[in-house]
Amino acid sequence: MGVADLADYPWDSVAPYAARAAEHPDGIVDLSIGSPVDETPRIIADALAAATDAHSYPQTVGTAPLRAAIAAWYARRRGVPGLTAANVLPTVGSKELVALLPLLLGLGPEDVVVHPRAAYPTYEVGARLVGATPVAADDPAEWPVGTRLVWVNSPGNPDGRVLDAAALRAAVARCRELGAVLASDECYAELGWDAPWDSDPIPSALDPRVTHGDVAGILSVYSLSKQSNLAGYRAAFVAGDPALVSRLVTARKHLGLMLPAPVQSAMIAALGDDAHVAGQKERYRGRRALLKPALVGAGFRIDASEAGLYLWATEGRDAWESIGRLADLGILAGPGHFYGTHYPRHVRLSLTATDERIAAAARRLRAES
Repeated sequence: MGVADLADYPWDSVAPYAARAAEHPDGIVDLSIGSPVDETPRIIADALAAATDAHSYPQTVGTAPLRAAIAAWYARRRGVPGLTAANVLPTVGSKELVALLPLLLGLGPEDVVVHPRAAYPTYEVGARLVGATPVAADDPAEWPVGTRLVWVNSPGNPDGRVLDAAALRAAVARCRELGAVLASDECYAELGWDAPWDSDPIPSALDPRVTHGDVAGILSVYSLSKQSNLAGYRAAFVAGDPALVSRLVTARKHLGLMLPAPVQSAMIAALGDDAHVAGQKERYRGRRALLKPALVGAGFRIDASEAGLYLWATEGRDAWESIGRLADLGILAGPGHFYGTHYPRHVRLSLTATDERIAAAARRLRAES
């Protein structure tokens, strides 16, 4: 299978519901796609502006200051000490890495790529791009022989589920039995809501409680899009096993996958400033505190959603019916059908709308209850 054989982009099928929602007298509240709406922090924008004299090609591996900033961030924010430049690599956003990782690791038609049952679609896309077989399974005991790559996602998209250190240890152990790479997508890790994740750091797959100091076969993927409102910058990175990172560097050099120099400078500023992250988290906390009870009052049950940018909700009927009901209220959400075959009765609602639009959605839902 190649690019030409990929399915149509699923979000195109939401267009009629978007048009329906837009007919609401007070306008649409678009909670479908998790694209940040808040301003990029000034400290980051200033760093980007100061680095616009970028006349030379950037290095694929990133600048030494950027690699040091990534390693320091893992130690300070994720409880992962001891990383060096050999353990880290900046990427052009995280989606391209997710999609291309099977290719960059040399996987092919004889291989299996495992991903969560409720899953960001790009895990499957990356597998199909190289002809590998995607398998949706959360339980490590269900991961089949022949698996070469396992994706875990904590906090999860769409379901906001968090894997604790014990669950990550079990995943690492099974991957090592299979000879598979464990890739952990952790891009919502700064956004924990329910206890204990409202106060305790959400574990990384590189956490010493998981690895016991041995990161062989493990990669952690992170993005600054959500915590720092940098979706338009395409600012992300991968960290972990230095042998795997080295393989990725070599492949990416050949492919010309390098992060623009001004963005690298902006990333250094973002990674060194915790204050803007805390402020953004409080904005999302306030929006969640409005939207969640309004959904429950309108007859939805919220499942998982203990961290991350989304509420994973069901009213016990087909997701498209719920999407239609919400569209009639001027609210646009994403159907569970987009995230695999296992959750056809769930919808995903994003917290990435302005305070005013979230408040409008909450009012409309309360009027329905």
